[in-house]
Amino acid sequence: MPHTFYAPDLSGPSYTLPEDESKHAVRVLRLQPGDAVELLDGRGGVFRAQVADDNPKRCQLRVTDEQRVPRRPYTVHVAVAPTKNLDRMEWLVEKATEIGIDRLSFLRCARSERRELKLDRLERIAVSALKQSSQAWLPQLDELTDFAAFVRAVEAETTFIAHLAEGERRNLSQVAAQGTGCCVLIGPEGDFTPEEIRLALERGIRPVALGHSRLRTETAALAACHTVHVARELAQ
Repeated sequence: MPHTFYAPDLSGPSYTLPEDESKHAVRVLRLQPGDAVELLDGRGGVFRAQVADDNPKRCQLRVTDEQRVPRRPYTVHVAVAPTKNLDRMEWLVEKATEIGIDRLSFLRCARSERRELKLDRLERIAVSALKQSSQAWLPQLDELTDFAAFVRAVEAETTFIAHLAEGERRNLSQVAAQGTGCCVLIGPEGDFTPEEIRLALERGIRPVALGHSRLRTETAALAACHTVHVARELAQ
């Protein structure tokens, strides 16, 4: 397998790696002129290239082939309240990117343990997971948003809320195969408050279950992502 690099601004028949990537390619991977590599632009472009100049500060690549990977016919969007331990959100971003997620939003809820969130490191983790899994599309990561503002902005017909309160809920696998995609809301460790659940239901957002186990926040978010994929595959 050729080594993979992220090239978000790739245009034209050649590409120069940033200095840190150039150093890694030449000094660590020991790539030489003529060696094959793969480039991903995160927007569906998958490119084959060869090393043209093994300069450790400006490693130049020559593009030899281009493929365009279309988006899936459905979208997967998960909105989750980030945990106090940021490592668990980093794990979620990594694994969701590997599985395939289109958009990951972060919610500020009444019971949230984390009130602020910087996306820089999470975006770098998403890029690393993109390269590792050879996904063609980099997921969109959204800034932390107040729960009430978020539920008022989403399309209610394709949005679901996974909560632990009493009440009738359908399993996400039973409804995720409908339409062109869905958004699943995942609450903090203490779950959504009754007021937040009521607000979502009043907006027309439907309640769902993710199974019989009580899942941690990041596990529930990843389970939701995977469930949507499985439901769509079985519906084909």
